[in-house]
Amino acid sequence: MALRYVPTMARKRKSALEQGALFLVDAEDPAVVWGREIDGHVAGLDEAGRGPLAGPVVAACVVLPTPLPASLMALNDSKKLDEAAREALAPIIEAEALAFGVAFAEADAIDATNILRASLQAMADALAACEVMLGRPITAALLDGNQKAPLPVHVQQRTLIGGDALSRPIMAASILAKVGRDRRMVQEHARYPVYGFDGHKGYGTPAHMKALAEHGPSPIHRYSFAPVKAAAQAKTPSSVEAKSAVGFIADADLLTGGRRDVPVSELP
Repeated sequence: MALRYVPTMARKRKSALEQGALFLVDAEDPAVVWGREIDGHVAGLDEAGRGPLAGPVVAACVVLPTPLPASLMALNDSKKLDEAAREALAPIIEAEALAFGVAFAEADAIDATNILRASLQAMADALAACEVMLGRPITAALLDGNQKAPLPVHVQQRTLIGGDALSRPIMAASILAKVGRDRRMVQEHARYPVYGFDGHKGYGTPAHMKALAEHGPSPIHRYSFAPVKAAAQAKTPSSVEAKSAVGFIADADLLTGGRRDVPVSELP
């Protein structure tokens, strides 16, 4: 039987758990089909945050029970859900999943390798954390996209392009990764409020680009990304000096009276 989809019911206002243009029905989820073949569970892996100019890339790994609980029937691609819907689903996923793991690859790791390698390594780290929670090795994993991750040799892995819209374990992973990253960027906003991380979450919006031009990059910016590199070079003679200066602002409570939005020009 092929995958079959049905549209959601049209309403003036949809609840958080009702959002999304399409819902997967029947048991022909690729992860479920593969799970029947191996007589076991298949983990879903996805990441969030490859595109932003700042902050970590975050990956998640989720093993869901079969049959799927009714509370998870609203799972969908995280990009098709608004923030309220993702926040509503995240604790349900954590409560209903057999196991889950979330891993962060920080900006310095991204700069040291590249965003693709950092993303795939984060997937491997998320799977390792999921195995700890599960209490046994994961033997099969379905990854969103077309790139395999550096998973242990005991894990069979398959890639699925558009998997975050086709397979519920991947949908669940995409939601946990996105929610985890968004929460982290709100925390970073408290440290570096001049950039507005709580709004754009590190993406290159006009407001973010304006803040980069005015203040230079912060320590959590990705210096290997061209707009950040350009902003660092324009602000100071070297990106290293820019990184150190902004880092100094972030932690100089004694000089700023606890304020964390003080520009370099106002430091004593």
